[in-house]
Amino acid sequence: MKRGRVLVVDDDPLVRRILSKTLEKLECEVSSVSTGEEALEAIDRSFFDLVFLDLRLPGKSGIEVLKELKHKSPGLAVVVITAYGSIEAARQALKLGASDFLEKPFDPEQLRLLARRAFEQTALAPAENRLPSTEAYDLVGNSGAMDDLRRTVEQVAQSKKAVLIKGEPGSGKGLVARLIHQQSDRAGKPFIPVNCGKTPCAELAGRMFGGEDAAGQPCCFELANRGMVFLNEISALDAELQRGVLQVMQGSEFTKPGAKAPTPVDVRIISSTSLDLGKMTMENKFNPELHNRLSLAAIGVPPLREHKQDLPILISYLLEKMRRTSHSHVTSVSPAYLAVLENYDFPGNVQELESVLAHSALMSKEPVLDTESLPAKILEKAESNELGRAVLSQPMSLKRAKALAAQTTESRLIIHVLKETNGNFSLSARKLGISRSALYYKIKRYKITLPE
Repeated sequence: MKRGRVLVVDDDPLVRRILSKTLEKLECEVSSVSTGEEALEAIDRSFFDLVFLDLRLPGKSGIEVLKELKHKSPGLAVVVITAYGSIEAARQALKLGASDFLEKPFDPEQLRLLARRAFEQTALAPAENRLPSTEAYDLVGNSGAMDDLRRTVEQVAQSKKAVLIKGEPGSGKGLVARLIHQQSDRAGKPFIPVNCGKTPCAELAGRMFGGEDAAGQPCCFELANRGMVFLNEISALDAELQRGVLQVMQGSEFTKPGAKAPTPVDVRIISSTSLDLGKMTMENKFNPELHNRLSLAAIGVPPLREHKQDLPILISYLLEKMRRTSHSHVTSVSPAYLAVLENYDFPGNVQELESVLAHSALMSKEPVLDTESLPAKILEKAESNELGRAVLSQPMSLKRAKALAAQTTESRLIIHVLKETNGNFSLSARKLGISRSALYYKIKRYKITLPE
């Protein structure tokens, strides 16, 4: 398995060759370019865990490229390459977010050490946290729910407070966290995501606060100094780790295991949860003071089922992403395909939508996805309701599919209200906001069987 993807940026072909061969011995997948402009294009096209960047480049200077790289992908590790004695340039680069620096002529062992250290940093974040800015910092959709979310993110980003992001799995909490960082006064500084829910507590303790398992390696709060730490699914932290986070929030410091004195840090904490922290606090499963401090500013991310009018633009965006990152042949979806998705609840939210599209692209040879390429669970769900059967049984226009969806929803609502009122037509009509004659007409039109 490849240890990571590395981009080497240097105008000297000999340096590029030496760096590439040394890094390949660490089982890295290495790409190299000779200018800053090529480096920025490479970052937009693909994913990298680490960049070795020469500060003296033709065209854009290394410092200019570093600024743009950190703006595009704040979680990306960048090691700058400097000429012997250029310590001042290296210091400037470190202030701008570089992970470390390498002096020419360099020692291969030092190069390997810096690479390993940088990989430790990026190991704290999965690959999706190092996406190009065009993907990582967009809230896609033009619904009222997404407009509200954008306004809230903008307001919270300008604050100095901790932020708690609430939402279902797959709804985009990590995306919101990165957007807050991008719009804050800490943009360009480190953004270190930590997945609390998918890391064993013993390993997590070392990553967060240091310890025997992370000997000689900086922990996440050190890596994020002057920037932000994103604690994804913070509800998974045990009591001891909760106390450690509280210490950081109370005194801007933390204590490493076995240390005689605390380590000072300047970080802003963003956390997320798909569980009810208030309920966990009442059940003595979460530290109440930590909960209070985390939720000084709170953001709720709506589930996809609450803004399904954004499905067309989301699908278009995700298909474009697939074409750019995996050379997908798919350009769009059929009206019937869209109609089926509009009547699916998406328990896995936008993340599930992306998986559905990827599955369909794999199953279809056509540029326009149709219903036969949908996953079995969605087809089974569609076949279990009247709308789904109609859509799957015959081709239809988008206008017709949407009209049928509206009729199905209306019919179900009428049946629900009639049951609720025990068949009282006058009361049902008032609840539905229509006249008795309109209710009679719809019952006849939709062939609704009245409750006994």
